[in-house]
Amino acid sequence: MPEFAAATVRLRTPEDAVVLPVRGSVELGAWAGEAARRLVESGDDEPKLLGALTTELREAALDSRERGPITALSYVPEPRLGELARIELSALVADDTHPVLTVELLQRYLAAPTPVSYRPPEAELRTLPAGPAVRVRHAYVQDVGRDGLGTVMETCAYGIRADETWGLVLLTSWKALARTDELCELTDELAATVRVTG
Repeated sequence: MPEFAAATVRLRTPEDAVVLPVRGSVELGAWAGEAARRLVESGDDEPKLLGALTTELREAALDSRERGPITALSYVPEPRLGELARIELSALVADDTHPVLTVELLQRYLAAPTPVSYRPPEAELRTLPAGPAVRVRHAYVQDVGRDGLGTVMETCAYGIRADETWGLVLLTSWKALARTDELCELTDELAATVRVTG
């Protein structure tokens, strides 16, 4: 397998996803407005919906840019409900502390419980076209208020070992708990489409 710097990584984009501009000098306000217009059908509340979606897509792009993924997608199957999930594909490169990247190391990285874990992470080993992998489901509590209540964020992640020097993390995150099975299935489908060439 190729080293990361020389590799080309591909991921299928779902039909209802918007590719977020995580690199380059894009004017995010104009980009978000154009992306929102492509999602919204004409209707009575079109200007209000366009405004809300424009704001949400711009904020999604800014948020993903902070993490610097290879690619990031905003999954918006029902524009009136806004972003249902965020999908990000990132690279992990071995370093002096961990000179060899293994699936076990990816599992420790993705399945480590945190102080905000809502329930223990669930990990299982998988084999994908891009390499051996671990699939991890996790749930966190975010934005805890003074009353001790917060929002549950769920994630389904794949850590994929491309070779011994680098790997990939495909992460889908969402707050719509009623859609968990559907979004985990989407993540499984997308993980199977990851390809590495070089």
